[in-house]
Order: sequence, then structure tokens, then C-alpha cells
Amino acid sequence: MISSLSTVTESESPGSVPALDRSLDILELLSDTAKGLTLSGLSQQLGVPKNAVFRITQTLLARGYLTRDSETMAFQLTAKLLKLAPPRWNGASLPELARETMLALRDSTRETVQLGVLSGLEGTIIDQVEGLEPLRIAVDLGLRFKLHNNAPGKLLLAYLPAEEREAILSQIELPQTTSRTITTQSELSAECERIVAQGYAVDHAEADEGIHCIAGPIFGMDGRSVVGAIWISGPAKRSPKSRFREFGGQVKAAGNHVSQLIRKLG
Repeated sequence: MISSLSTVTESESPGSVPALDRSLDILELLSDTAKGLTLSGLSQQLGVPKNAVFRITQTLLARGYLTRDSETMAFQLTAKLLKLAPPRWNGASLPELARETMLALRDSTRETVQLGVLSGLEGTIIDQVEGLEPLRIAVDLGLRFKLHNNAPGKLLLAYLPAEEREAILSQIELPQTTSRTITTQSELSAECERIVAQGYAVDHAEADEGIHCIAGPIFGMDGRSVVGAIWISGPAKRSPKSRFREFGGQVKAAGNHVSQLIRKLG
């Protein structure tokens, strides 16, 4: 006799909702794809029919979780997801805790101040206060950045436990974006040691010509693990190498202040 009870396939768990599973698959896949994916690309990589992917992406577009490039037709995540799950302590998010400190740092340096966290093998910008100068740096929230060619990326990598740092180093590529970009694992490992020793990281136009960044760490409840980076970004002429130590002290102090606010919630 054939049982009337339904069975669960290997790919499903009891009580699973296929449409929700597929939606999460799309979000997770796009989070690992910097340039986004087209409808066909999503369908092929997930092994899901185009019509199913189309319905889900249209819903995510309408709700503001995805955007679509008008030329390439590739889907990408928006910053809206960042509002759902930034690091939190007793209900207070990292952007909320850091906001006043970011404003104070912006006022003292007049440069754009940004806040970022580690996201897999990259970093993600989760908040920003634009600078006060007519010519200033500004990016879209949710922008992903590499871990080898900029101050916040190097800092987030540097403060990881040694084993985790080495695991990431073995997986990431180190493309050269300017003449000063670090392109070998040994150089990057040495840079990480310098960053931890001095308490801040610098980007001497390593990602983009003419742009310098200086970043400081934000520590979690235990006072040791880094939960984020706070940094200033500006034209090289306003933040020359001769001012790196000065700005380094300021971002380090800003990071320490946010760290203290986090520990008070413990």
C-alpha cells in the first residue's frame, strides 16, 4: 500500500517554505557577488527556474532589498538589509552608538567619516557622515570593500585571531589597484602586525589614487575582539602622510570612545 503521508526531500527540512528558502538563497548569493547577477545568472547558479527567480526578485525590488542596473540588468543588494541586522548590544545598534562620535570626528577633521564591519571576505560600509569641505568623499551605504588595499579593510583583517586571519589570507586575491597596493601575503601579514602595534591603519592611496584613509578599531564587550572600524576618507592633499599620526590618534580615540559605550551596555 502506498502511504498517504508526504515525504521531505533531502534539500528540504520539515516545515520549510520553498519560496522563502529560494529568497534567502538569492540574497546570500548576491551578498557574495560584488558586481551582482542577472536573472539568468541567478537561475543558473541556483538551479531554479527563471519564472520563480523573476517573481522573487520582483518582490525584493518592490520592497527595496534589491536594485537592478539599467544597463547590465544585474541585481544587487541595497543598504536596506543593513538596517535589519547591524551589530547590536541590548537593542542598540553600532551605527546608533557611533553616530555622535562620528559627527564629532567629522567636525574636528572636516573629512567624511565612515563606519564598517567585516562581511565574509570583504568589509561593508554601514554608516557615513559626509565631510564639510566642498570636495569630499561620499559612497553608497552597503558598499563592499576589499581587505588588502584600504585602511578599514586592513584593520578588520589585522585584528582577527591569527588562525582566522590566515584562513582569510589564503582565500582572498590581492589585485594591484595603484602602485602602492600590497600584493603579497607576506607584506599584508607584516602590515597587519604594524597596525595592531600602532592601534590604527592607514591607506596611502592604495585603493584609489589621490585618496587617503585612516582607520581605528571598535572593540566589543570583551574589549579584545574588533566589531567594526571607524575611519576618515579624504583627498591626499588634505591628509598627507605627514598627518597620518595626528589623524591616527583621532580615529583611535574615536574608536575607543565607541568601544566604551558598548562595554557600558554589558
